[in-house]
Amino acid sequence: MISPSQPVIMLYRTMFYLGLVILAGCSSAPGSRSSQSDGVSPYHPPPADMAAIPDATPRDEPKSRYGNPNSYVVFGKRYHTLSNSQGYNARGIASWYGSKFHGQRTSSGEPYDMYAMTAAHKSLPLPSYVRVTNLRNNRSVVVKVNDRGPFHDNRLIDLSYTAAWKLGIIGEGTGLVEVTALQADSTEPTPTRVVATPARQKTQRLPELFLQVGAFGDSQNAQRLKQRLEEQLKTSVLIQGDSAVAKRVYRVQVGPIASVELADHLSQRLSQLGIENPHVVIR
Repeated sequence: MISPSQPVIMLYRTMFYLGLVILAGCSSAPGSRSSQSDGVSPYHPPPADMAAIPDATPRDEPKSRYGNPNSYVVFGKRYHTLSNSQGYNARGIASWYGSKFHGQRTSSGEPYDMYAMTAAHKSLPLPSYVRVTNLRNNRSVVVKVNDRGPFHDNRLIDLSYTAAWKLGIIGEGTGLVEVTALQADSTEPTPTRVVATPARQKTQRLPELFLQVGAFGDSQNAQRLKQRLEEQLKTSVLIQGDSAVAKRVYRVQVGPIASVELADHLSQRLSQLGIENPHVVIR
């Protein structure tokens, strides 16, 4: 799907529908749509009260006939799908998509409705239900995952316009979120009220964004990578020791990073240095 901070690449749509129409549905490629070219359209006006749109309700459904292969390849990268969503929990970066794909077929075969509470994910089975929480303002929504994507580096989930609006990430285009899978027997969600977020107490710390670039059993190897990246990136690099495993692991993380845009820029710089696919960490 999309990152609202990137330009639309219509060629992607053509290529994707030629080769992977059933799999990827509405999903867009790295460097797709921007918030200036997406969002509400006069051809698809919003309902009178978007705040009253209810969250999705988890229920037992058969897997979609489409969008659930064991694995699939998009732009040379292979993705593996999960057999079920039980226990899934992850933190990452959320983006959203709007009128550009409104009415188009999703990976599950359902038409995309920008005003429904839905989302796209690269690996969760279709359909799945997840609670998405904005880690900066504590708003949360429940959405139905019925599409594949986002295929932009560093993105975890793509939200429908309404879901993103309720979470308060429409303006910035992205947000730091936690995604937790829900089952049909989960407590029935209540609609999310969109209200002004009270100021956080001084004791509460905002979540911080990092890019993890390596994990080592030898602290000296971690230290060498840290020094190299500090010299070449001119930014902060930390070593996070993990003693919770049998053998201590030293994780090298770039950050904290001030914005998602800067994280994307640093990912490009890391690629130039031969470090591919850094892992987004939010803590």
